[in-house]
Formats: sequence, structure tokens, C-alpha cells
Amino acid sequence: MADQTILDTIPDFEQRQAKYAPVAAALADLYGVPQWRKDTPPMDELVNCILSQNTNDTNRDRGFDALKHRYPTWQDVVDAPVDEFIDTIRVAGLSNQKGPRIQEVLRIIQAEQGDFDIDFLNEVSIDEAKAWLMSLPGVGPKTAAIVLCFAFGRPAFPVDTHVHRVSGRIGFLPEKVTADKAHPIMEALVPPGDYYAFHINLIQHGRSICHARNPRCERCPLTDYCDYYQGLI
Repeated sequence: MADQTILDTIPDFEQRQAKYAPVAAALADLYGVPQWRKDTPPMDELVNCILSQNTNDTNRDRGFDALKHRYPTWQDVVDAPVDEFIDTIRVAGLSNQKGPRIQEVLRIIQAEQGDFDIDFLNEVSIDEAKAWLMSLPGVGPKTAAIVLCFAFGRPAFPVDTHVHRVSGRIGFLPEKVTADKAHPIMEALVPPGDYYAFHINLIQHGRSICHARNPRCERCPLTDYCDYYQGLI
């Protein structure tokens, strides 16, 4: 159940929430119902998320693969000369920022936890886990939510570019709400047990049909519920 203080900040909450069930059902018919499974160790997920900022998935993956190939352990990353590490992950973009940031995050975790291990996030409250992650350099609401949702299967709803765009067009989000501010709204609108599947399906829909430019509304099963489409007709 969402905190009442959050609900009070969402105009027309009941109308927005009423869209969820039919939209989720339509997306499930189109893309299936993704099932969460733990594929990536939490530390890998965290570092991968930092690498992913302001770049595409291909360059993120290339940067992470280069990191893991050159540095077999997180201690190796910490001990690496910063210029060498920056060069190693350069393909991921903004390496002059991301390199020192990743090394600092690793140092903080090692100092606080005695090792490169964030499994304790599965034992504390979800609010505590989010707050701790967002206390790390360069970690905002999206990265925190991705780590908690993907690495631990915890009830956090990540809002990336696709989710923000599609949710805004459908009408889940009030106008002019930023992606960072959208996280608690989506968590209030979507049942916690559905966070992972709905997040994945919104991303898939954004990539396949609801493009940033020239969305393919003629192929979309959500037009009956979509504020953007209803404004076009």
C-alpha cells in the first residue's frame, strides 16, 4: 500500500490507477509476463548501472566486458591507476566521470562493509536500501531501483527513458513530472508484485511501438487508454 503522503501528491490518482489493469493485460498479451530471476550479482548490477548512465546498452556492455576482462576482482579495480581505468571503460562514454566514481563507490562499500558486498540490502527496509544506495556518488533513484529490483527482486520500480515516455503518454504520470520524480508515482500505481514485469513490458513497448519520434499508434493495443492517442483523434 502506497504511503498516503505520496497519494496526496498525485492528481486524479484513481483515474490513473484505473488504467493499470487493462494496460498491463494488453501488454502481457503482446509481450508475455516476464518472470524475475537473479541473473547478475548485486555488485555487478550496481557498477553496470553506473556505466549505463548517458549511454546505450551496447556501449555499456562493451565497457563492462572490458572492465571484467582487465580486472578480475573489484580490488583490482580499486587498485588500478585512475587513468588506466578511465581508458579501460572509455567505450561506455563519460569515462572521465564514471571511472573515478566507480572506484570511489567501491572504496566506500569496502570501508563500510569490510568487503565488496551489498547483500545486506536484502535485509533492511526498502526505504533504507534506497537511501543507502542513493548516498553513493552518482547513484540516483533509477540506479537504486534497478539494483533493488533486478539484483534482489525487491519492490522498487525503475523509471528509465522508455518507461517515463510511455507512462507519460498513457497518462500514469502528471504532466511535466521528471523521471526521477516518477518513481514513487509508479510505485503507488502498480501493485508491488507486478513491478518487474510491468517495468520490462513498458520498456519493450517503448522500443517496439511507442517510439520517441513517430510512435506507431496504428499498431498499439493501448489506444483506448492512452491520453496521448486520445489527444490526436
